[in-house]
Amino acid sequence: MSMKILIAGGGIAGLAASLALARDGHDIILFEQAAAINEVGAGLQISPNGMKVLRSLNLEEEVISAGFEPERIELRMGKSGAVIFDIPLADRSVDRWGARYIHIHRADLLNILLNEAEISDNIEIRLNHQLQQINTDGDEVELTLSGGRTERGDLLIGADGIHSVVRERLTGPRPPRFTGCVAWRGVIDVSRLTGAKPPPTACAWVGKGAHMVTYYLRSGQLVNLVGVIERSDWRTESWSERGMRDQFLSDFKGWHPTLQELIQKGDEFFQWALFDRTPLPKWVDGRVGLIGDACHPMLPFLAQGAVMALEDAYVLAKCLREEAAVETALQTYQGMRRARATQIQDQSRRNAGTFHRQSPLTQLATYGPMWLAGHALPEVVHQRMDWIYGHDVTA
Repeated sequence: MSMKILIAGGGIAGLAASLALARDGHDIILFEQAAAINEVGAGLQISPNGMKVLRSLNLEEEVISAGFEPERIELRMGKSGAVIFDIPLADRSVDRWGARYIHIHRADLLNILLNEAEISDNIEIRLNHQLQQINTDGDEVELTLSGGRTERGDLLIGADGIHSVVRERLTGPRPPRFTGCVAWRGVIDVSRLTGAKPPPTACAWVGKGAHMVTYYLRSGQLVNLVGVIERSDWRTESWSERGMRDQFLSDFKGWHPTLQELIQKGDEFFQWALFDRTPLPKWVDGRVGLIGDACHPMLPFLAQGAVMALEDAYVLAKCLREEAAVETALQTYQGMRRARATQIQDQSRRNAGTFHRQSPLTQLATYGPMWLAGHALPEVVHQRMDWIYGHDVTA
């Protein structure tokens, strides 16, 4: 049965849900509070479980063309650059997990999704529409938007991110907890680098109370750089807070020269404090449901935030296709997704400790077995990721 579906939020979650639902013949109205759908510079890792969803939307090859396929997964010491483990990825990902592992600029993925939505006959995107009030009345949901405008539909999907208005309507205010970590991020043009370039891998560099991540974007033209350091004097939860290069260099003083040059050659860097949120008691209520960061915001230590949004979008569309009643479909969606997302949230949280061992003794206890596994038993490292990368919501 075709429905009129309202979606709040024009990010990856909202656009992916629009595409998945439109393929089933539903009429979609997507509301975005910004004047344009765009992203500041940042990279994403799309692991095989996410690529399978993009394949189902006929976007897999376009994403591969726009991105970069890392050769291997690496873990290195941040100051010396010594390799802790280095295991194959590009030549194993398809065979083991059924799809490629791709790095892509966030703006590039967003544009691919947006372009596909704009050519769809049954997706309408309304910009400059801020959601202010939600009313549920029988078989419909009514939205009050900025300027006093209203819209009614058969259901509402909240894809409006970490500061979700829809989530607050469902669960009430839920203040986040500051993790004690602050993240830096930036994108660097490879043509500006004169020293040793980062390896063509998905590489984490670890150290005392801090870690960095490097990987390539756009067929190797750009390097995505993320640095996370433990601090207590920063409280801004914003993706677009500009940071000073000198502070970035100071935070990672003495780290490997390759990383130092990346900071020196970047045009601009952004800072944001990392906040954690406890799992929600519910994702759905009647004809209202949540997807993506609105219901399970992820710390960036497992690279699954965007991928979980893609999985949500596919499963939500599947449940609405297979269940006659909207309320039942949303409950089924919650039942299929909540445990997995919560487990990945928890693993992301634990990874922060793995990356930030404080003393040589704890570093040896953690990274020694990793080094051994990477050299003698690389399949063990792969096996630890099977439950994430091998998962296929489209099967």
